[in-house]
Amino acid sequence: MPETISSATDSLRAGNRVVAGGIAAIVLILLAAAVFLFVNLPDGNAFNARVERIFVENDRITTGAEIRLLEILAQSGTSFSEVLTSYRMVIFVLLVFATALLLAALVFLVTIVTLNRRISAIQRSGIQVASLLISREARAVYINDMEFSLTEAAIETLSVLAEARMDDEVLTGAQIEGVISGRNAVDCDEAAGATRVKRLRDALGNQLVSELLVKTIARRGYMLAVGKDVIRMK
Repeated sequence: MPETISSATDSLRAGNRVVAGGIAAIVLILLAAAVFLFVNLPDGNAFNARVERIFVENDRITTGAEIRLLEILAQSGTSFSEVLTSYRMVIFVLLVFATALLLAALVFLVTIVTLNRRISAIQRSGIQVASLLISREARAVYINDMEFSLTEAAIETLSVLAEARMDDEVLTGAQIEGVISGRNAVDCDEAAGATRVKRLRDALGNQLVSELLVKTIARRGYMLAVGKDVIRMK
């Protein structure tokens, strides 16, 4: 148990470091992109400066039509400056939005990886069951004070597996069927016992609990993945 806690703590710290490093990298990349974009955007007053330069360098412009043309050009320069300012704002909003999306994606990715590691750790170590009480009368099983209502057939299957666990035995599907039906195991079908185990897992409901509580031992059979000293029956 302490090794599991230590492993989980190390994984959490590693995940936090990954998140912090990822956030810093994203912020730096987007900051560099923002600086590059804003530096390379044209000056908003560039157009007006060119119009002013034309007016200064051409002092012969005296007619009303020529002056009117310069005024139109100046107004166009002002419009260009306003549009460019709005573009800067749009770029800024898009960068903020991109930052938020990337940070959210990073957090979700780290969360998924962390959950997968925790599930893998649980699968390797099994469920830590402090008590397992099987009540035939109530047709229920109590795992760490969590109650699971079962059918009569599921209770029978679980009871057989519990008794086998207390004797340190692994039962095949045929042996499970034989104990429940009262027949000889050699006369029973392996699939019948496997079906009983499947129905027991379905009755427990929670897939993680059922798959880890009732373990399948390759080429040997089935057993409860709990300490035999925590099993009680009534």
